[in-house]
Amino acid sequence: MESQHKILVVGPSWVGDMVMAQSLFKVLRQREPECLIDVLAPAWSRPILERMPEVSRAVDMPLDHGEFALGRRKRLGHLLRGMNYAQAILLPNSWKSALSPWWAGIPVRTGWLGEMRYGLLNDWRKLDKHRLPMTVQRFTSLAYPKDHHGMPETPAPKLEVKVVNIQAALTSLGLEKGRQRVLALCPGAEYGPAKRWPTECYGELARRYLESQWNVWLFGSGKDRQVCSQVNAAAEGRCHDLSGRTNLAQAVDLMALADAVVSNDSGLMHVAAALDRKLVAVYGSSDPGFTPPLSEKAKVVSLGVACSPCFSRECPKGHLDCLRQLTVDQVIQSLADISP
Repeated sequence: MESQHKILVVGPSWVGDMVMAQSLFKVLRQREPECLIDVLAPAWSRPILERMPEVSRAVDMPLDHGEFALGRRKRLGHLLRGMNYAQAILLPNSWKSALSPWWAGIPVRTGWLGEMRYGLLNDWRKLDKHRLPMTVQRFTSLAYPKDHHGMPETPAPKLEVKVVNIQAALTSLGLEKGRQRVLALCPGAEYGPAKRWPTECYGELARRYLESQWNVWLFGSGKDRQVCSQVNAAAEGRCHDLSGRTNLAQAVDLMALADAVVSNDSGLMHVAAALDRKLVAVYGSSDPGFTPPLSEKAKVVSLGVACSPCFSRECPKGHLDCLRQLTVDQVIQSLADISP
């Protein structure tokens, strides 16, 4: 086993980016089927990585996002030294993310040049943002040799869930799938309000589906409780509000039961796409050309108003027209247009 080509991927720090990183893992395995892929990433991402068959092992990053902690990075590098990695591929562009692989003495250290990482990387690439406009393209390009000039393959992420885990999540939360169809709504977006379709719109959408005898489940982290509570209130309290009640593993497994999903541009949007759910992804301040959902069953709705994408956390003009002018009827029609 030790003779196999072992690769350490330094993973990203956001749910959506971690889902998209599976496209890189797929290309690596296509190019070298017997390689072993370990992923160094925050501990919260383990449930995502455990649902990716291409990943051999998840290695918990013992630092918080943005934490420098030079001494701990050096100790981590020394711990990794004995793992016999042939290559490290760095998805973050930060200088500090390259320190541990360098201290580990991994022979080939691949990544985008980023914050002047000469030396720390010995297989560095200079990013052409016009040639590679999508995040997933930038990830999968790192699977190829430096002199490869063709467009990289971008296979869609596909998370694999187990029936036993789904049943355990249902039991834990007192839910039943039953025969009724399930609409999953993800009304939060950690980045800020400029990414969130208004709660009254989500509430009206929920009411319309409830009247058609669907169940409506609200997904989100503890930070999304207020938004989900507002949506549920607008739907007269008839939704199953799961915000803050599930861990990430349970959220992924339960999302696999959804017959349709409507989500803002968020990590859960990428999870739904990777579970091959019928998905309408609502875009406001962000650019659907940069981080779109990677699924043939996903449809992006974006009004393309003159001031978007602005990439702001809050609407700089104060009107949020890019989202407020998007109607519930448009979203319902977009869902109906997706092939089964």
